[in-house]
Amino acid sequence: MALSIRSQLIAVTVFFAVTSVSSNIVFADRLKPNVILIVTDDQGIGDVGAFGAEDIHTPNLDRIAASGVRFNQFYATASICSPSRASIMTGLIPQRAGVPGNVQSYPRPPTGMPAERVTIADMLKAEGYRTAQIGKWHLGWAKGLTPNDQGFDYAFGHIGGVIDNWSHFYYWRGPNRHDLHRNNQEVFHDGEYFQDLVLNEAIGFIDESGEQPFFVFYSLNAPHYPYQGEVKWIEYYRSEGVKHPRDLYNAFVSSMDERIGLLLDALESRGLTESTIILFQSDHGHSTEERAHWGGGSAGIYRGAKFSLFEGGIRVPAMISWPKVFPAGEARDQFATGNDWLPTLADILDIDVSALRLDGHSLLPVLENAEEESAYRSYVWDLAGRSAVRAGPWKLLIRPLDTTERHNPGELPARDQRFLVNLEDDPSEVTNLAAQNPEIVERLIEIRRQHRARY
Repeated sequence: MALSIRSQLIAVTVFFAVTSVSSNIVFADRLKPNVILIVTDDQGIGDVGAFGAEDIHTPNLDRIAASGVRFNQFYATASICSPSRASIMTGLIPQRAGVPGNVQSYPRPPTGMPAERVTIADMLKAEGYRTAQIGKWHLGWAKGLTPNDQGFDYAFGHIGGVIDNWSHFYYWRGPNRHDLHRNNQEVFHDGEYFQDLVLNEAIGFIDESGEQPFFVFYSLNAPHYPYQGEVKWIEYYRSEGVKHPRDLYNAFVSSMDERIGLLLDALESRGLTESTIILFQSDHGHSTEERAHWGGGSAGIYRGAKFSLFEGGIRVPAMISWPKVFPAGEARDQFATGNDWLPTLADILDIDVSALRLDGHSLLPVLENAEEESAYRSYVWDLAGRSAVRAGPWKLLIRPLDTTERHNPGELPARDQRFLVNLEDDPSEVTNLAAQNPEIVERLIEIRRQHRARY
């Protein structure tokens, strides 16, 4: 009979404890697995081979899926960057994390995730981990709001929401600003590809950690615009007949995926694969903004994209891998969210986080048993005056925005300002059932009312 996940965790602990005694070496920290949390930027659920994409080359993301468990019904807590990433870091819904919308970048007044919020980095640092944030932050640029203020021993990357991958300048509105920092100090790597910089920084941090367990928040800016994939990948997709702008988007995804593979290779060559948990998700759906050439990414069968609370904006690819502890090559269909990573890690490490009043739930029960029910009975998304409420198969969108094709008007007509769907019957959210089901609409509105009373 196969050991349960919790039995395997006990076995791993006993093995290392015995090893530490017999070898006369202190391995106390090795009882704690290393953790790498990979978050991609604006990557649609239809943009990973393991999730059904047939026109995009992602062998290394697929490699994570093959060695672990993928979640087929995993949701971002928001359809834009900052609130989603704040939820990932804190296990709280965006409003309770203090980031209900995108954090403003330079030169606007400073906003960001309050430093008193407890992050994954805070939690793991207290357990003896070295912690690093590498890549995109977008949770506050002013003093007191940067990664080094949020539990990270080391930080490298850009503080704002977007940069050019070669000059590392933030281009949005003038004056344009160089945004590349290491531990709050501006650094210059002109002409060096940002995807290579973050890879090398991550590997360097791992090597410097020695015997101490590490947590790396590998927070990528790809495939967020500007689409700046390598020439070899652009040429590859064009030779395959992939149309514009998907050719540019795919090239950026594959350039990113290739470097994720190099990071996995680095773990393997150092004998760290089996002692490292890999978590992965996209922060929300793909972009159909003008700066993204009006598209390029894919939500597969789902309606909507970034900014939208239709499925294409919030249902994202997500996976977890820990060889010899978690199942390999399996899938789970239970509802889960970006709120769940912090409580899952706390559960693995037996850390009491009850005082934090988290909104997420540990995923260990569903990892252990594919038939286990989701811990969620309902979930509410609130974003810029628009809402979505999910309970079982039912989902109600209030003032929905359809960004499937952003260059077309996204506002729905007045009759669809309350848009009810049954996702089991209509996963593409085509037919509004609100008029036929007023009692379900009112029940979901009441769930939203109770939800809002919590913040």
